[in-house]
Amino acid sequence: MKQKERKFDALIGHLSDDLYRFAFWLCKNDALAKDLVQETYLRAWKALDSLRNEKAAKSWIFMILRREFARLFERKVPPITSLDDLEYDIEDTKPMQPDDKVEVDLVRDAILKLEPKYSEPLMLQVVGGFSCEEIAQQLGITKSAVMTQLFRARSKLQTALTRESKIGKAL
Repeated sequence: MKQKERKFDALIGHLSDDLYRFAFWLCKNDALAKDLVQETYLRAWKALDSLRNEKAAKSWIFMILRREFARLFERKVPPITSLDDLEYDIEDTKPMQPDDKVEVDLVRDAILKLEPKYSEPLMLQVVGGFSCEEIAQQLGITKSAVMTQLFRARSKLQTALTRESKIGKAL
């Protein structure tokens, strides 16, 4: 048991902040993000022996987190909203200025409105910090497909944000 604990800690124990940041970005809720991270660690612990390539541990745990998030929608759990959580940036927990919060929310919403084919690799790169190769492994596609999807995602995101900006100015 101790050996499994050491292996677990060495491979993925240090990723809790990264997992929380990604979970929070997905669900926009502190309590739900913490629950997602806990469920992710629980599933990872149970499946630790199935991890064949220890170098892929980070990708593996993030894939588990994405699946846990997807399971929320299978169970049809209503979203939880806490106004207190919305006041803080997940990076440094300093209060955000209203303009900054609006901007972050616009970008987040624009990314989430993209087709999953484009939003998933973009979120994995920007929020998760994964390389194109790691994203390709997680999504089961080629590295060149990831690069193409990231390029198109950024292009679509830029178009959406430009359109949003024009609408805001017109109002």
